Amino acid sequence: MATTADLKVGVFLRFNGELHMLEEVVHRTPGNLRAFYQAKMRNVRNGRVLENRFRSGEEVELVRVEHKQYQYLFHDGQSYNFMDQESYEQIPIGEKILGEGAKFLKEGLSVEVMFDGTDPVGAELPFNVELKVIETVPGVRGDTANPGTKPAKVETGAMVNVPLFINEGDVIRVDTRTGAYLERVKQ
Repeated sequence: MATTADLKVGVFLRFNGELHMLEEVVHRTPGNLRAFYQAKMRNVRNGRVLENRFRSGEEVELVRVEHKQYQYLFHDGQSYNFMDQESYEQIPIGEKILGEGAKFLKEGLSVEVMFDGTDPVGAELPFNVELKVIETVPGVRGDTANPGTKPAKVETGAMVNVPLFINEGDVIRVDTRTGAYLERVKQ
């Protein structure tokens, strides 16, 4: 068993019989009172965020999670299908595990999938991806200095707000965590 001193952001622990991932941990020592750890954690199964106080030195059950590289293949309407790059075994993963970044997945993209035994419990997508703009309002000459934005549809079907100078056929870099436009990629 581990103690609260082992709590770090990104660690998985079993709390109330369910698997949680720590998103925030703060050690507090309020004046004359005993020290405690304030933890904010996300339930892996349903995505709910839970806050809890742990007494300093309290025992917690940390869970060892295996990380493996997988390659994204396709979306079948219900789940996203990935292939193990070593054994070529294919597994379906739900959108709840992938999060909001799932709409920016492009075929052939390498993703790190986390497993608790044989069950996928999380995935770490690349921080940014390069996508081709397939549909947007044409840019007007001289709009490069204007800070306005317009919606653009990228090759994965997701909508991204881009600067006015971006045209159809341009390749842009998009942040998978926020869905924000980062820059135009020179080819």
